[in-house]
Amino acid sequence: MKKLFAAGVATLVAAAAAPLAIAESWDVSLWGKRRAFTEHVEKIAELVSDKTGGDFTLNLSYGGLSKNRENLDGISVGAFEMAQFCAGYHRDKNPTITVLELPFLGVGDLETEIKVSQAVYGHPATIADLARWNATLLMPSPLPQYNIAGNGKAPATLADFAGMSVRATGGIGNALKKIGVSPVSLGAGEVYGAMESGAIKGAAFAPHAHLAFKVVDESEWWTSNLNPGTVNCPVVVNSDALADLSDEHRDALLGSVDEALAHYLEAYQVSVDKFNAEVSARNIATLTYSDEDVAKLAATAEPVLNDWLAAMEDAGVPGQELYDLVKATLAD
Repeated sequence: MKKLFAAGVATLVAAAAAPLAIAESWDVSLWGKRRAFTEHVEKIAELVSDKTGGDFTLNLSYGGLSKNRENLDGISVGAFEMAQFCAGYHRDKNPTITVLELPFLGVGDLETEIKVSQAVYGHPATIADLARWNATLLMPSPLPQYNIAGNGKAPATLADFAGMSVRATGGIGNALKKIGVSPVSLGAGEVYGAMESGAIKGAAFAPHAHLAFKVVDESEWWTSNLNPGTVNCPVVVNSDALADLSDEHRDALLGSVDEALAHYLEAYQVSVDKFNAEVSARNIATLTYSDEDVAKLAATAEPVLNDWLAAMEDAGVPGQELYDLVKATLAD
C-alpha cells in the first residue's frame, strides 16, 4: 500500500510540474470582406487552429477593429495582434517596403512577387523600419499588375488620360501622374462612392479589388495592358505578441505561412477568372494600348525611381541597396 501511495503521489507531483497548455487567441484586423486578397489569412487561421487542436485561434475582423489606414498604428499599441495594410497608405511609416511599389519593376507573376517581397522583408533595414511600430512582417499579399477601370469617354491613347482623376496610390500614382492623370489616394472602401458620385472617373486596382469593391458596377471600360505596377500589402504581427507565444504556437503560425500562400495563389486565379467573366457579361470595353504607348508609360519609371531614391536618401533609408536587392532577386 505504501508503494502504491508513493507512486500515486509521484504521479500527481509530476502532473502538477508539467506545463499546462494555455489557450491563446489573437485578434486580426482586416477590411472589406473575405476575398482573394485575404484568403491566406483565412487559411493560416484554419491551419493554426488545426495544428494546435484549437488551443491557438485567430479571430478575423473585417473592419470591426480599425480602419485600414490605421492598422499599423493598432499593431504598434497592441490593439490587436495581427493586421494587413498596404505600404502606399502611409509611405512615411514604412518607407523600406515602398520599393516594392515602384512602377515597372518587371515582376511577372505572383510567385515571383512573393519571392521579391520576402527578400525585402528580410533585409535588416526593413526589419528595423517595421520594428519602430512593434511589428514583425509575416507574409506578403501578392497582387498582379494593376490596371484602370473607369467610366465616361474611354481613353483610347495615353494622351486621353490627361486631367482624369483616378484612384491610384504609391508608385502607380506617381507613374500615372507623369502622363497627366490626377491621382487620388482613397481607401479601397471609398472608391465605389467616389466613382458613383463622379468625384473620380476611374480606379487602378488588381482584378480582385475591381470585383470586391464594386468598381465593375460603375465601369464602362478597363485597360488590359498598361500594367504600371502593383501595391505591396503585408500581413504583420505585433512583435511582443509573437515573442509571448509558446514555442508550439509560434511554430504553428510561422510554419503555416508557405501553405497559406499556396492556397492564396489558387484562390487568386479563381478571382481573375471571375473578373474576366464579369467584364464580358457587363460588356465592359477592353482597351489595349499600342506598344508605343506602353513604352511611353514605362519610360516614366526612371524619374519616379530617381525621385524615390532621393527621398530615401533624405530619410536615411538605404534605398539603392533595397532596389538592387529587388533587381538581384528578379535576376535569380
